[in-house]
Amino acid sequence: MGFLVEQLLAPVPGGTGRYSAELAAALARTAAPGDAVAGWCAAHRDFHTAALPGVLGPMRLPLPRRALAAAWSRGVGPAPRGVDVLHAPTLLLPPAGGTNGQAVRVAADWLRGGPANQEWQLARGGPGGMGDPNERGEQDGKGGRESQRAPGDGGAPRGRIGSEWTWRGSLADALERARPRPKLVVTIHDAVPWTHPETLTAHGARWHRQMGERAARLADAVIVPTLAVAVEVARHLPLDPQRLHVIGEGVADAVVRVPPDAEARAARLGLPPPGRYLLTLATLEPRKGLDTALAALGHPDDPGLPLVHVGATGWGGLDVRAEAGRMGLGTDRVRTLGRISDEDLAVVLARAGVLLAPSRSEGFGLPVVEAMAHGVPVVVSDAPALVEVAGQAALVVGVGDAAGVAGAVARIIGDPLLRDRLSAAGRSRAQTFTWKAAAESTWALYRRVCGSPAVSVVDDGRA
Repeated sequence: MGFLVEQLLAPVPGGTGRYSAELAAALARTAAPGDAVAGWCAAHRDFHTAALPGVLGPMRLPLPRRALAAAWSRGVGPAPRGVDVLHAPTLLLPPAGGTNGQAVRVAADWLRGGPANQEWQLARGGPGGMGDPNERGEQDGKGGRESQRAPGDGGAPRGRIGSEWTWRGSLADALERARPRPKLVVTIHDAVPWTHPETLTAHGARWHRQMGERAARLADAVIVPTLAVAVEVARHLPLDPQRLHVIGEGVADAVVRVPPDAEARAARLGLPPPGRYLLTLATLEPRKGLDTALAALGHPDDPGLPLVHVGATGWGGLDVRAEAGRMGLGTDRVRTLGRISDEDLAVVLARAGVLLAPSRSEGFGLPVVEAMAHGVPVVVSDAPALVEVAGQAALVVGVGDAAGVAGAVARIIGDPLLRDRLSAAGRSRAQTFTWKAAAESTWALYRRVCGSPAVSVVDDGRA
């Protein structure tokens, strides 16, 4: 089977990069005799960070990242070949068709707006090209991409009537579905582009909605990480329930295993004493609710512990220190570590007093499971996916409720019995989320979409 590992090479791989790496490697470890996993990516000069244990390749497609994203957003361009199943772990989807049936390809190409050479011009950055969506469209507005489309046109080239473009594109997709092709499995991590588009760039929200609609039309199966996401995706996309499957995520061994030189690493990172700091793990972007966590530090109920933030800069121009200063917090209250190694992350997690996850919306909330695996008590917002994943192992507060966050932290710090109960419940809960289980369920889904008679359809994870 083929697995797209392009997200590992994105400027900000984020949580979807972690998902891609861990699931692909776990698929390779759990493959049956005769099965193999091959990684595919765009034409990068340096692609070694997308090389994974047990995964063949990565094989490179003959277009660089931005050109490939532009082509695929129009339903054209090169696609992986020689595989029975192709898994897209993000909404960066290849064309619907396989490598055969050129007459159908040309017809579909024409329906999408003209001869193939025009599409390749668009793919290579010409007028109307979609460009690189990156993680969530962080590059929105750079390179003039926004100015190349009329407002509200959903990505259609100027001069086209929106309804005409929709039916022509749908007919092209239908034609290409009939071509010989690998079975397509797509993971949709969250419903944020539909439920909270204001937390993304305009370009990012539009691109994800467009590609989500294409996945709903073309994918043989769609994976979502929680039932909460399944409910939202089904509400916003025309997906047959038979094609929607819930498969959770897991915790990387490297994040759970505390290295023997933990004390030296803690000193190098400048960490406070064990149990004496709060922790947030998230890419810096508006959706993650870091503003709520900072506001909680200034609330009268706050017990006074410093906040350590781990995560790369995403989009939105968030400056943790500047925001903390604006809120009147001293320089000793907030520390940012940026993006760190898994070994360092294991040390940071193991020594934390409380993990804060005040996100406005999530699809799964992997940092919550990572903290629970270390026995760290967790405070989460009432975003449905976070509540689902944490179960009874966390204190829940309202989205944006800084006072609630401060009060929950004070309860945990001041009540050893509560802290011990949450710690034990978290460790137990985290054991139910493993990449091995996710890989085994995903292999079963691959066999199902390929029509294997050995796959039971009873309790198969369908939403």
